[in-house]
Parts: sequence; C-alpha cells; structure tokens
Amino acid sequence: MALGPWQIVIVVLLIVLFFGRGRISDMMGDLAKGITSFKKGLRDDEDGAGSGSTAEAPRIASQPAPAPAEPVAEPAREDGSTS
Repeated sequence: MALGPWQIVIVVLLIVLFFGRGRISDMMGDLAKGITSFKKGLRDDEDGAGSGSTAEAPRIASQPAPAPAEPVAEPAREDGSTS
C-alpha cells in the first residue's frame, strides 16, 4: 500500500502541529551541526593517521648506566674462618 499525496500532507501537518515550526527547525539545525562535527572528526582522523607515519618518532634521551656497586668486604674473624 503506497502513501498518496494527501496522506503525506496530513502526516506533515500533524508533525508540525505536535512539534511546532520553531522546534522542527531547531532539531534540523542540531542535526546539521552533528553531521558537520562528524565529518570534521573523520577528516581529523585521516589527517592524524597520514601525518603520523611521516612524523619523526620522539627521541628518548639515553642515560648512562649506574656504576656497579663495589662489594663490601667482611671483616676478618679472629678464629680465621670466613663464614
């Protein structure tokens, strides 16, 4: 069953009566802002992925290794044993 032109007109009039002209235009404006924001986000992702491969990787400064600790000699015991 297809919708005829009069049925479409009646549905549009009912929508305008329920929501009002101002509210419908506000919703359409919000929808347009959302679509624009979504497209901008997609462009930013593509730009970020493309420039990330050509950008130089961050360099980490190398630090010298700590000096090895010298072993502490145990004092000699009076009986001559080491342990």
